[in-house]
Amino acid sequence: MKDLVDGTWEACSTPVGVDLENPATGEVTGPALGSSPARVEEALAAADTLGAWTAPVEERADVLDRIAAAMAAAAPEITALESRATGVPIRQTTPLGMILAGAFALAASQLRLGILTSTAVREDGREVLVERLPWGPAACLVPWNAPAPMAAHKVANALAAGCPTVLKPSEYAPFGTERLAGVIDTVLRAAGAPPALFQLLHGGADVGSRIVSDPRIRAVSFTGGLGGGRAVAAACAYDIKPVQLELGGNNALIVLPDADEAVAARAAADLLTTLNGQWCRALGRLIVPAGRERAIADAVLARIATLATGDPTDETTDYGPLIHSGHRATVVKARDALGGVVEEAALTGPGNTLAPSLVLGADPARTTEEIFGPVAAVHGYETVDEAVALANGTRYGLEGYVFGTDEEAALAVARRVRAGEVKVNGSSVMSLHLFTPRPAWGISGYSEEGTAETLLFFTNPRVVGVENGFALHSRS
Repeated sequence: MKDLVDGTWEACSTPVGVDLENPATGEVTGPALGSSPARVEEALAAADTLGAWTAPVEERADVLDRIAAAMAAAAPEITALESRATGVPIRQTTPLGMILAGAFALAASQLRLGILTSTAVREDGREVLVERLPWGPAACLVPWNAPAPMAAHKVANALAAGCPTVLKPSEYAPFGTERLAGVIDTVLRAAGAPPALFQLLHGGADVGSRIVSDPRIRAVSFTGGLGGGRAVAAACAYDIKPVQLELGGNNALIVLPDADEAVAARAAADLLTTLNGQWCRALGRLIVPAGRERAIADAVLARIATLATGDPTDETTDYGPLIHSGHRATVVKARDALGGVVEEAALTGPGNTLAPSLVLGADPARTTEEIFGPVAAVHGYETVDEAVALANGTRYGLEGYVFGTDEEAALAVARRVRAGEVKVNGSSVMSLHLFTPRPAWGISGYSEEGTAETLLFFTNPRVVGVENGFALHSRS
């Protein structure tokens, strides 16, 4: 592993305290290594000295477009690295790889559309200018389940805003993000951008804490777990700096009485196995009409049993291993703590593979937390009001799903679910619309993400105009 500080790449040598594994075999591949305290300090000082990327908007857009083109060429290599490190089948990392180039192209397009400037007209006909300016040095911290696509989204928008950007991937899956950083660095160097404009640091929670708690960092975008998010929020609160948090979910799928069971089962199976169940919008609770719990659960598990397991880098693999044996053990412990009856899919695989499972008969009060693995609870309901109450019976509020043949009725139920996005009759990994926000409710996060929202997050408005007015108490 190498970090990038003020234009210089250097091999990392500081132990993080984590042994990396090959998810497909469970074998230890070596220790995770992080940036030294001296390198972290050098990166923060360089970003602070630069302050902002002052290149004109059109020039920034051109550079971002060049990064997009280079990223498209490097995408196959990056997605392969992601698959090997995370255990996610390459059949899933490859389509997610569209985000790598797409994020930079979208950011460039928004700059050209004028997202950073607007005007308002006063009653006297004078224009007031609103300019959205960079906060200053920004930190982007990404987790291990889909690190490179998330890094692309955050970094593209931070750079578009004009923020010197410090990126830190998870210590469990740094390789794809490091390759992404190499692509960005190569294009920025060719464009003559300042070397401190984009930097990469490696490490665990200690490095992350040093970055986000430093007053020279003026904005933080973090995706990860609740514990880490709380620590980041506390650090940002001290310096009164904006923070963007996406912290996961315990997402409900409501199967309405008129839903096609086969369709609902397909959706539940997809949500339980996408990214091997290791994603923030995965299925957490399957809420079905009372008396149909067993039938629907059996249909879900039967569909999962048809999936092909194996090496995640094999194009024929549908479902792969969890990223690390330690995480696998955590998921099993959390599953067993739910109580109820655990029903596993008839699925085996190599390394850290864990068969997806549904838990029937658990007390809803014990199924309110995120597990972040291929496990979901099944709850029966007597009335739609009870179904909605079960869906909302958690402090999380990221995603929701409603399935029913009557779309209008299903939409009416969806509008009662307390979550940032609620999909009717759908379960894809993509958002409902490219230009709608990706918000979070409750402990699922803070501040909206989205194609426009993330770019705007890294900016702060300045309003300038001629007033020709005076305070009421002034005398001429």
